[in-house]
Amino acid sequence: MIKKTAYFLLLMICFAGVLIFTVCTLSKSAGYGLKSRVILGDEQFEQYEPLLKDKRVALFSNHSGIVGDKITLSDGRIQYGGFVSSAENDFSLIPFGKDLSGKSVSYGDHVLDLLISHGINVTTIFCPEHGFRGTEDAGTIIANSVDEKTGVPIRSLYEDDMNHTINPKNMEFFDTLVIDIQDVGLRYYTYYITLYYLIDECAKNQKQVIILDRPNPNGFYVDGEILRDECKSGVGLLPLPTVHGMTLGELALMINGEGWLSADKNACDLTVIPCKNYTHQTKYALVRAPSPNIKDMRSVYLYASTCFFENTIVSIGRGTDFPFEVYGSPCFFALSGADFSFEPKSMPGAVNPPFLGEKCYGIDLRSKPIEEIFAAGCDISYLLDAYHKAKIVGKKTKFWGSLRLKNYYWIDLLSGSSKLREQVESGLSAEEIKKGWQSDITSFRNLRKPYLLYEE
Repeated sequence: MIKKTAYFLLLMICFAGVLIFTVCTLSKSAGYGLKSRVILGDEQFEQYEPLLKDKRVALFSNHSGIVGDKITLSDGRIQYGGFVSSAENDFSLIPFGKDLSGKSVSYGDHVLDLLISHGINVTTIFCPEHGFRGTEDAGTIIANSVDEKTGVPIRSLYEDDMNHTINPKNMEFFDTLVIDIQDVGLRYYTYYITLYYLIDECAKNQKQVIILDRPNPNGFYVDGEILRDECKSGVGLLPLPTVHGMTLGELALMINGEGWLSADKNACDLTVIPCKNYTHQTKYALVRAPSPNIKDMRSVYLYASTCFFENTIVSIGRGTDFPFEVYGSPCFFALSGADFSFEPKSMPGAVNPPFLGEKCYGIDLRSKPIEEIFAAGCDISYLLDAYHKAKIVGKKTKFWGSLRLKNYYWIDLLSGSSKLREQVESGLSAEEIKKGWQSDITSFRNLRKPYLLYEE
């Protein structure tokens, strides 16, 4: 009997070993680490349900509000967000919405459906730039509508060209605002600006705000120049570096605690439901495009560097399948080091892209080692390279495009001041430019410490 028991135990141990090995292999092949998966704020319904009882609830979200970032692969397996690209396994070019085999995935419940299924009285949806479904071009005017599935009114915050704030009359439709939206952690990514206007209005009207926090895919570093007041615009509102490294929950706590709201310091009744098993060194991968021109994780990582080309004579690939992962210009034809070419076309999310139908010549960053992209952070070398090419072809004076708001170029609004443009023109190296940011970055890191919810 003892021998049979020992044999059975040995057999079970061997079976367990094989099972663990199989799971490890499958996890590695799918790009998912073996650490505990990140639990998003929206999954922790029991934490915020008591705050919503008997309340009229408004939801600020869009297509990215998938509960737990849950997806079903083409073979029926369930997966969640969070896989990490590395030098050994570079999954950064897998298009959002596809699995490793290139087949489409299906998504789990949206937070709106979760709330309604639990009897929460959702009276209003607020949608940001790109609309509730995330398909509209950048800056496009978006009309109010109704969610077809639930019948809940959708109130656009992009009703016109100038004002991207909440209409005061819409404050009477709710008691509590719930926020669940995927940001990418960059100062010129506009979702945090919409969040600011919403919580500012809520603070002035004594409305409760609950943020269901999500990881910041660029949350593992801080980089770039701090925005100066004179360059505040629709692509930069707060005194943050280009890459602030905070989740939306942390950023909202900072906005409230630092007195950046017009209603004064700590004026907002704010609750954040933090993620579990997340730190600022977690390179969390998204499962869905947060906006139409962010099409894979590589574009999420390169966005901090290539977005500086917006409204210059250089295209960053809008109107292609790889925006923010390339840069080029029609005027770089036949230049040495600009042997890659692409031609922007009209497509959803980029109906009328820059250089539509023109062949652009430049650089393809899709083969750049992912670890180098991580290490470079906000990489100015691409901007310097393109500016040098423009000088060679006699386009230096036209490089930055035309003057925009307040007689600043678009690069000034994106970078935070006229300083970066002037440094590029003066011939400073990328290392010299980035060295000049370090003192302000250190000060910002110290300023944000009291508001961090996750280990650095």
